[in-house]
Amino acid sequence: MATANISHELPPLPDYTLRPLPPLVSWLPDSYLVLLLIVVAYWVVSLIFHVFDVYDLFPQYRLHTPAEVLKRNHVTRWEVFRDVVIQQIIQTLFGFILALIDEEPMCGKEEYDVAWYAQKIRLAQRAIPPLLASIGLNSGALATKLSATQPMLAAALSGGNYPWLVKMATVAGQHTLAPAFAPWELRTARILYSFAIPALQFLFAMLVVDTWQYCLHRAMHQNKWLYATFHSRHHRLYVPYAYGALYNHPFEGFLLDTLGTGLAYLASGMTVRQSMWFFTCATVKTVDDHCGYSLPFDPMQLLTSNNAGYHDIHHQSWGIKTNFSQPFFTFWDRFLNTMWNGGDVTARYEKSRRHAQQKVDRENAGDMKELSADSLTQSSASELDESSRGQSVSVRRSTRKKSSSISQSTAGNWKGLRNKVNESLHGKGGNVLGVESSH
Repeated sequence: MATANISHELPPLPDYTLRPLPPLVSWLPDSYLVLLLIVVAYWVVSLIFHVFDVYDLFPQYRLHTPAEVLKRNHVTRWEVFRDVVIQQIIQTLFGFILALIDEEPMCGKEEYDVAWYAQKIRLAQRAIPPLLASIGLNSGALATKLSATQPMLAAALSGGNYPWLVKMATVAGQHTLAPAFAPWELRTARILYSFAIPALQFLFAMLVVDTWQYCLHRAMHQNKWLYATFHSRHHRLYVPYAYGALYNHPFEGFLLDTLGTGLAYLASGMTVRQSMWFFTCATVKTVDDHCGYSLPFDPMQLLTSNNAGYHDIHHQSWGIKTNFSQPFFTFWDRFLNTMWNGGDVTARYEKSRRHAQQKVDRENAGDMKELSADSLTQSSASELDESSRGQSVSVRRSTRKKSSSISQSTAGNWKGLRNKVNESLHGKGGNVLGVESSH
């Protein structure tokens, strides 16, 4: 009789005691470890792609040629490196502030949370009989037929009625007989708690970041002042490369990347350890989107259509008003009609490659002409010098004026050679480090 009375009651939730969560690294709090992982992930992935660039390991998958990197970008690699480091310093300082206001990670409530989800599963089963009745099925009759062979299924069909599942529990400080959870309920609840809910939080955070960055990114392009003051710096990289992913104006970098991901973390209710995965993956994805390679074996480029090839179109002069979505999905571009719709881009890329290579070839040809001219000048000067030395001592006085004239001519030739060498060393037209003269 007692069992019958408690058969439709919910199993009680267990007691718990909270305690500080031990850090993954004993000497480093988890909140600081997150900040370290972001920086390490950025430079490790960037270094991998930089090695690809330097040793030309996968030329068949490159979106741009080395000549384009040299001739089309309006900023030096040193300037890119410097500004990225500045942004990461700002990012880290913001992370320290966020860690100070965030609650200290605690543990000890895990079993309580699993039981809480199990309760919700038990409550959801009470909706099964009316649902079956709405389509003309008798849940009681079905449960009776299945009770001998499938007792758990029969109990679920009857609305979560498990009269045989009881246990001794402490309720309000007293030991009493209480309903217990079915094994499948606890397993399902544990999957929800450990995997499904974190995955939904991760997805929600991705949507927040995508929405935040799309809106601000598009605003930066539509407002001339915002573009000229802030966002144009990022677009000095017409040919993106991996460690240039965070090359931005410091204010823009803070607004788009640092603040956007921070808000996504807070809005999703992630734990600090969940944020390790989220921030690190977001960082790797951003670097990968600017890597300059369309790699068929790159998992980051296979998960979504927003990849290096997609974002690279946005960095081209003919695609700069399209493909604003970043870093995860492309649905905002699709819904708001800002996705590139100009057709196949193969011919456009080939034209850029050809023009960049022609610039390099012309400069190489010019350098060869200068070297040939300098060699000819030096040879002529040597012949004149030897000729002057071979004059007879007896006629030295009579030819003093002439000899002096030859010496002045020789000095003038050497001066011209020195000027050409200096001009070659210091660059012509401000094009020393492969930066286009228009910069």
